[in-house]
Amino acid sequence: MNILLINHYAGSLRHGMEYRPFYLAREWVRLGHRVRIIASSQSHIRALAPHLDGRARLDETIDGVQYRWIATPAYRGNGAARVLNMFAFVSQLYRQGRQLAREFDADVVIASSTYPLDIWPAHRIARLSGARLLFELHDLWPLSPMELGGYSSWHPFIMLLQAAENYACRHADAIVSILPKVREHLEAHGMAPHKLHIVPNGADPAEWLGVADQLPGLAGARLAALRRQGKFIVGYAGTHGVANALDTLLAAASVVGDERFAFVLVGGGPEKARLQAIAAERKLSNVHFFDPVPKQQVPALLECFDVAYIGWQRQRLYRFGIAPNKLIDYMMAGCAILHSVEAGNDPVLEAGCGLTVAPQDPAAVARGLLALFMLSPDERAALGQRGRAFAMANLSYPVLGRRFLQACA
Repeated sequence: MNILLINHYAGSLRHGMEYRPFYLAREWVRLGHRVRIIASSQSHIRALAPHLDGRARLDETIDGVQYRWIATPAYRGNGAARVLNMFAFVSQLYRQGRQLAREFDADVVIASSTYPLDIWPAHRIARLSGARLLFELHDLWPLSPMELGGYSSWHPFIMLLQAAENYACRHADAIVSILPKVREHLEAHGMAPHKLHIVPNGADPAEWLGVADQLPGLAGARLAALRRQGKFIVGYAGTHGVANALDTLLAAASVVGDERFAFVLVGGGPEKARLQAIAAERKLSNVHFFDPVPKQQVPALLECFDVAYIGWQRQRLYRFGIAPNKLIDYMMAGCAILHSVEAGNDPVLEAGCGLTVAPQDPAAVARGLLALFMLSPDERAALGQRGRAFAMANLSYPVLGRRFLQACA
């Protein structure tokens, strides 16, 4: 089967996030399918941009997956320049659509760019190819910018996004959603009930084999020092952004006030400097900020945590469910997890791999941490092993790749 996957923000192990398109495509290639990813040259979440050197496009193959990078204008942030970047990508898909249909001869065309505007050129390519059309839903647009950004439903860009979502619901042969509780919303916008398939985010099991005994470098030395002091390490690894509710974790560190605890925050992001200033102002000597570690060192990092923390804002949008990569990494590492959330689903509760407490509630987070602290090491290890077993059975890309293909048939 020839699978054409359109994802504006697709990355690779070489370029950085977004990883999901690459992992799925690689699994499909391993199963004998031919896959081409169409992606933008510019993305705010990639660590490394492809080098087009002034060309309109670049074709390359990464681990058996064909990529076509399409040149689009650079942008920063979420303003008008990002919208211009979106329109540039979508317009290039239109211009190259007939050629793509002719040269690749797709059996399946997948529109998967977070924002739904790519559904129109994807449908055209699918029609020209005689292919099945799939729409992959990551976040709910335009509902996300409306509920998180306060945009009016009558804003012209929001109205365009809504028209695209409605079109996808009515015209896609199947819809794959990362979010597990979207059925009612999508049916309200025209989706037939039989079209929906749920395929969450996942992890590559091979990346969790042969984990180093110790984390190298400065991070490893600092964590080893905390271990020698007998500290109980509560860890967070990932972006320091508003959505990650790390203010709540700092406030919980103040509430706990137990010298046996060490709160370790690893990563970077727009909120990191502000969080460091808060910790300094409150004299939180039990809070330690670490620089980001390379992706290949994340398994060794997580093995150093006694408890892994993930938090969320209290936000109605999460009623449609969550599927965070960070949580899956915690499970794959065998961490006992403290989850601070209120959402349509709760993977921690489902897997039985930790405790879930209310979001944005420092006292509840502190109580949850103390409850996990009071468990024996063997009891915490058992929680972690349940999480790992759940992730291997349900959230590994070999499993998810096959599940996704069911929607392609």
